[in-house]
Amino acid sequence: YSIRERDSNGSYALCLLNDGKVLHYRIDRDKTGKLSIPDGKRFDTLWQLVEHYSYKPDGLLRVLTIPCPQVGSENEERGTSRVFPACSTLSWAGGGIISRLKSYTFPKAGSKKVPHTVFLGLYCHQKNIISSNSDQREALPMDTEVYESPYADPDEMKPKNVTLDRKLLTLEEGELGSGNFGTVKKGFYKMKKGAKPVAVKILKNESNDPAVKDELLREANVMQQLDNPYIVRMIGICEAEAWMLVMEMAELGPLNKFLQKNRHVTDKNITELVHQVSMGMKYLEENNFVHRDLAARNVLLVTQHYAKISDFGLSKALSADENYYKAQSHGKWPVKWYAPECMNFYTFSSKSDVWSFGVLMWEAFSYGQKPYK
Repeated sequence: YSIRERDSNGSYALCLLNDGKVLHYRIDRDKTGKLSIPDGKRFDTLWQLVEHYSYKPDGLLRVLTIPCPQVGSENEERGTSRVFPACSTLSWAGGGIISRLKSYTFPKAGSKKVPHTVFLGLYCHQKNIISSNSDQREALPMDTEVYESPYADPDEMKPKNVTLDRKLLTLEEGELGSGNFGTVKKGFYKMKKGAKPVAVKILKNESNDPAVKDELLREANVMQQLDNPYIVRMIGICEAEAWMLVMEMAELGPLNKFLQKNRHVTDKNITELVHQVSMGMKYLEENNFVHRDLAARNVLLVTQHYAKISDFGLSKALSADENYYKAQSHGKWPVKWYAPECMNFYTFSSKSDVWSFGVLMWEAFSYGQKPYK
């Protein structure tokens, strides 16, 4: 197979050779920038799309297995993109070569420097390697229930407001976590196609302090505007015996605690997770949001290979003509994760989030140690 740029509108063409016949599939880019074949699953990047279809046909005639041969050195001399090494030179275990080649840069659609054809290599074993290793491969983010929004299903109507019916929400005993705000419990929210596992942040406000309620509503206001596979999505708010913020479930919990207990996790796996965090932060920057509390404790794991950014209590939405947020006064800030300008001038931007991301990477590769300890 091969993938090439199709036009300047951001679409690509997938050419698939099977039994001597070439099939052509169009890869379109929608208004939100997501890529998909007609009536297919949507992906943020081309490599995610290729990874998905290397495991399951899902609308294609068959899975993607072997790339077209290298085109030789002529393209190299013209300065075009790298081509993966020939199949005979590679030996990969089953499970997502693209997820292990995050540094590979796909062409930007419409770029004049893009070569006519982009060759993507996935597996260089025998053709049956996908099926023989399918039971042993690691779970991909797109295989989980939380990769897409629950409201991406056309049968699920998103409510006009964020308020949920308490009768549709069931809470389990025991806590997933707790903090100054209250507790987090596991629950199930009944939707049209069945009960969806959720995490429920329950507000502790015995004194009926309006400021506590306002803080929860501010977080909900930010979260309802966000829809990305690498960010914990909000399902809605429920007002009953207490104010409750209903969110997607990330079963394995905070990244720092997981790594503290699982020191066998490889550097490659950690790199995969922090790369996903960077993709979520890229989405926030593109949508003019500053997180202000990015840390390993606020990255939740759906699986060992799938991370989501959470906790938007300090986050701020910037207007189109702003590139930073200026706080009026110092608060209870996680200063160990803050850039100097945050503490000196109370200013926060995507650049200060990058600083926090650097500290987060240190936390991850030190297996959950506290920074500056």
